[in-house]
Amino acid sequence: MMNSAYFRNKAWEQLSHQWGTAVLFTLVYLLISVAVSTAAEVIPFVGAVLSIVVALGLYPMIYSYGVAFLDNLRSGKAINIDSLFVGYKEWSRIVTTYFLTNLYAFLWTLLLIVPGIIKAIEYSQVPFILRDNPELSDNVAIEKSMAMMQGHRWQYFKLQFSFIGWWLLVLVTFGVAILWVQPYVWAACANFYESLKADSDKQIEE
Repeated sequence: MMNSAYFRNKAWEQLSHQWGTAVLFTLVYLLISVAVSTAAEVIPFVGAVLSIVVALGLYPMIYSYGVAFLDNLRSGKAINIDSLFVGYKEWSRIVTTYFLTNLYAFLWTLLLIVPGIIKAIEYSQVPFILRDNPELSDNVAIEKSMAMMQGHRWQYFKLQFSFIGWWLLVLVTFGVAILWVQPYVWAACANFYESLKADSDKQIEE
């Protein structure tokens, strides 16, 4: 596995000729997410229940956004806005797996913050695993992510922490910079997964 700088550089190279598309893709994603979430919160009485329903309904789009950068990395084709909704074709599988992933991370966080962070890192490859293994779902996909991340948790943490300067930029630009930072982070995560998958496949062959 390479270091954080390698994955950031690969992500930058991946996006270098399609920043406009990546920014538009992110803008549409954020507008839909914020609009739907806000609409649920302003409805009286049923707002809390609706918020849960909305969260479940947004899981496929959250999944679609992340894996779009993996597909882009592999194909080299420009990111298409339509790919933001591919997760809805397998709504049940995506929703149940994401629900369990978030539930487990939340329960671990109730024990202590650090175990919760560790588990969130272990579960981080679930979207990409779902993309590559359409037959997997729920606990099986989560367990596969945990297995792949064995020995690589610290590497993944350092990769995410290496973006702290970029997230500070988001703050000082009152959120505007997120249109560039979020696709940059996800492209780096996609490159991290490809390297992780290559290592995992090599170990299986050996």
